[in-house]
Amino acid sequence: MLGSKGFTLVEVLVALFVLALGIAGAAGLQTLAVRTGQEAARLADGAQLLAALAERMQANRAAMALDAAANPYLELDYDAAAGPPPAATLCYGGAACDAAQLARFDLFEVAQAVAARYAGGRIQVCRDADAAPGWTCAGGPGAPLVARLGWREAGDGGRDGVAPKLRLVLAGAAP
Repeated sequence: MLGSKGFTLVEVLVALFVLALGIAGAAGLQTLAVRTGQEAARLADGAQLLAALAERMQANRAAMALDAAANPYLELDYDAAAGPPPAATLCYGGAACDAAQLARFDLFEVAQAVAARYAGGRIQVCRDADAAPGWTCAGGPGAPLVARLGWREAGDGGRDGVAPKLRLVLAGAAP
């Protein structure tokens, strides 16, 4: 049958191989798209969390007017790997809380959110004039207030691999 038309077995196998490569590539891109979408959602949520903290700090003018040694907000350096955040006086509704108690309550709620939303999360507020990445605070009384948030992603490795993923300079903060 010299004149018969059709495909040889080799041609069919090559076509199936090319098709399999295309499907594997598409599946890889889909996985990457899902992972990137999740990371973008965590970044957006983290940015909202830092912005909410900044608003709470600006609303508590009495605590922000304190010097750095007495300002409760500058004490925030919470690492979720160390366990749950320390409890604070509840300042809901009509509770009679002073500025320092309100600040500690704000920090408690923010630390709880970090522990609940971010695996191995860490949040820090300090004075920092250095824009270099990391958790070191290099700032004195004139340095701007900076809030940092970081968490462990898949593939980050151990605790040493967790670096701040978000850094927010808190504009308009009191000295």
